[in-house]
Amino acid sequence: MSLRERVLSQLDGRAPVHSCSDLTELRELLSSPTGSAPVSSTVLPLTEARGLVKWGELVVDRAGHRVTWRGEVLPLTPTERDLLTVLIGPPLVVWSYERLCVSALGGADTAALQSTIRRLRRRLRGLPGGPQVHTVRGIGYRLDPPPRLNDH
Repeated sequence: MSLRERVLSQLDGRAPVHSCSDLTELRELLSSPTGSAPVSSTVLPLTEARGLVKWGELVVDRAGHRVTWRGEVLPLTPTERDLLTVLIGPPLVVWSYERLCVSALGGADTAALQSTIRRLRRRLRGLPGGPQVHTVRGIGYRLDPPPRLNDH
């Protein structure tokens, strides 16, 4: 099975998949001011977005301002929770530094983003099989798709 087929099967029709031939094309797609980038069409201000966002056994309850892992509440700050909500919300994409600063941190600078990412990684590190934040050098951050229930 090709990488594209695996990604499509894991997204299960929840989001579009875009292929880029090189890093330049990916940067253009992520920084598109016209709103044609796939992320811009799905980003909602966090005050408008309500409900549950799930990543495997991790659940973010936006309305209740809680994050749980296997039913246990994780002690995240509001900023860490907002950042995690953006990262795990559909679609799972590479988020540019700039877009994360706007979408999750209300326009804060990249230094604040890096600090929040560092704290979030530290909190997620103890979750066996939980999400891990990956750096995409020169672009931004991403999460892997959650494991399927039948994967071990």
